Amino acid sequence: MKNLSHGTPCAVKAACTVWTGAKDSKESDLSVLLFRYQYSADFFYKLWKRIRKYNGLVTGLTQNVDEILRSDTARLMLANSEFLILLNQSPTDREELAHLLHISDTQLGYITNVAAGCGLIRCAGNIVPFENSFPRNTQLYKLMTTKPDEAIRGM
Repeated sequence: MKNLSHGTPCAVKAACTVWTGAKDSKESDLSVLLFRYQYSADFFYKLWKRIRKYNGLVTGLTQNVDEILRSDTARLMLANSEFLILLNQSPTDREELAHLLHISDTQLGYITNVAAGCGLIRCAGNIVPFENSFPRNTQLYKLMTTKPDEAIRGM
């Protein structure tokens, strides 16, 4: 991570935030925090490009696409990403994503009021709907669930 425009303080902050689980932040969505300030957005953009240059895979996750779409840097990164998974989206987010990613009205139906595990995959410019329902009464589901109430109860 050297030679990234003196981004070390930002990298250390990002690593510490991830490590501590963003406990000190009122927002736990690190992607949103990285694009809130231009300095950190520029650092993340350069890091993203550098990793991709060396055939690395970068994963960016967010539960609030609206805030990400407010950043020109984030929009550029999103538009240039080879692989995206889109789940259920709010009406305003759908509109913005449709314009940015060239998603048709028919395809938007797959991210409109859909069940958990359903959405769209965009890969190399191709957009494919998916449904990934998983039997809830299995040990594997118990290990994979991201629903806090299920994780606490142990299903």
